Amino acid sequence: MQRASEMEERPETELISIPATPRTTSTPEILTPSGQRSPKPAAPKSAAGAAWTPSSFISPRFLSPIGTPMKRVLVNMKGYLEEVGHLTKLNPQDAWLPITESRNGNAHYAAFHNLNAGVGFQALVLPVAFAFLGWYTAVRLGMLPFLIPNSGDVLVRSWGILSLTIAYFWQLYTLWILVQLHEAVPGKRYNRYVELSQAAFVYLSAGTATALILIGGETMKLFFQTVCGPLCSSNPLTTVEWYLVFTSLCIVLSQLPNLNSIAGLSLIGAITAITYSTMVWVLSVSQPRPPSISYQPLSLPSFSASAFSVLNALGIVAFAFRGHNLALEIQATMPSTFKHPAHVPMWRGAKVAYVLIAMCLFPVAIGGFWAYGNLMPSGGMLNALFAFHSHDIPRGLLALTFLLVVFNCLSSFQIYSMPVFDSFEAGYTSRTNRPCSIWVRSGFRVFYGFVNFFIGVALPFLSSIAGLLGGLTLPVTFAYPCFMWVLIKKPSKFSFSWYFHWCLGWLGIAFSLAFSIGGIWSMVNNGLKLKFFKPS
Repeated sequence: MQRASEMEERPETELISIPATPRTTSTPEILTPSGQRSPKPAAPKSAAGAAWTPSSFISPRFLSPIGTPMKRVLVNMKGYLEEVGHLTKLNPQDAWLPITESRNGNAHYAAFHNLNAGVGFQALVLPVAFAFLGWYTAVRLGMLPFLIPNSGDVLVRSWGILSLTIAYFWQLYTLWILVQLHEAVPGKRYNRYVELSQAAFVYLSAGTATALILIGGETMKLFFQTVCGPLCSSNPLTTVEWYLVFTSLCIVLSQLPNLNSIAGLSLIGAITAITYSTMVWVLSVSQPRPPSISYQPLSLPSFSASAFSVLNALGIVAFAFRGHNLALEIQATMPSTFKHPAHVPMWRGAKVAYVLIAMCLFPVAIGGFWAYGNLMPSGGMLNALFAFHSHDIPRGLLALTFLLVVFNCLSSFQIYSMPVFDSFEAGYTSRTNRPCSIWVRSGFRVFYGFVNFFIGVALPFLSSIAGLLGGLTLPVTFAYPCFMWVLIKKPSKFSFSWYFHWCLGWLGIAFSLAFSIGGIWSMVNNGLKLKFFKPS
């Protein structure tokens, strides 16, 4: 009875390691009180080379009266393997770490996490890119005046919309690659992006958390100014103090133990992201446009200057699709079996999330550029809304918009910081061979929060270099998954899949270099003042 009780309490997990048993060896049936059946050992391939399946043992010899009970045993084992087992190895340390501590995730959680991570402050700077890319590229049709009389130029390409569309579908494809690679190697689940890409992976979570502190603190300051108005005290909080307030809130929320435990926060982040993304473009297009608005791309004195500005703008578009350094972590929270592999609910949730992401990003980019044209401030939609319509839009609506952005930044901080928490605790558990206590776990998270606060105060200009950041982070989203597909899936050399993924990966690397150069040029050309330890 004690043995049966232990088996009943054992959680259903995809990670069950069972030694192979020869075909001629009989296997006894073990039934738990809950009716679950024990897994059946794997068998070697037959002489003909056929792959083993759960029904391989069921041969005509078991149809005799003597063989019938054994047949029932093997059928029961087949059902158990299909519903529960994956013949992979357990890593005991995974049960102690924040990402894999809980494996009760589902498609809803995947949608919440992907949406929370996919829509954020970076979407609000997309109209800045359109100011350089424009709606179109105008070409001279001097050779064809009979086709379009009295017309020197014709609109032929919507570069802003086209680049955003390509980036969106490229990212969606590389996300699908990562979902498929999660269990690409038999006997192993890649639970973390750093495991999958190894040395090639650029760890971006800490940088994103710092940017969230900057955006969140500055937006809290705008919220306070909007709500308080002329009644503000003579000594309002400084920008650094607002950073500290935001960091303190992040640290309090970061005490939630694991990735599944923040699913509610991700739901709040997803709802607030959809809401404020809709509000900023609806409020912008509903107001009269500035009288001096123009939709021509910003003119620069030389061809090289124009080329670099376009590269910087494309870097901003790439920055809107932040790195996939969370896809595998989200999928790792789900149970996975032969019959119900984890990639099915993960991809189902990701598809829903990315439909909603498209419904947020495209209207913000297009509606924002329509409302402000090339007058769009470098800070993005929130700055434009505050600069052009702070007296036209009710203060309550403006304040609500800023408050929603703050909530979204708080929830995004948690999901982007979880891989770092996991890394801290993995180092601790590997050295001590025991799980982190509550005090150790809290200490790691408090330390991490204040390190990001210090970086934000030291480098307050990080939120102003979206083009450079987009170029630097682009490989994680667009290039590395393609390389990993070739190295892990090993398609036939010189096949279409081999050529396609190598070309797509190297194209992403080339774009990363070009966009980074454009971002650096933009910083130099615009005279960005790198005021260390001097937040404005």
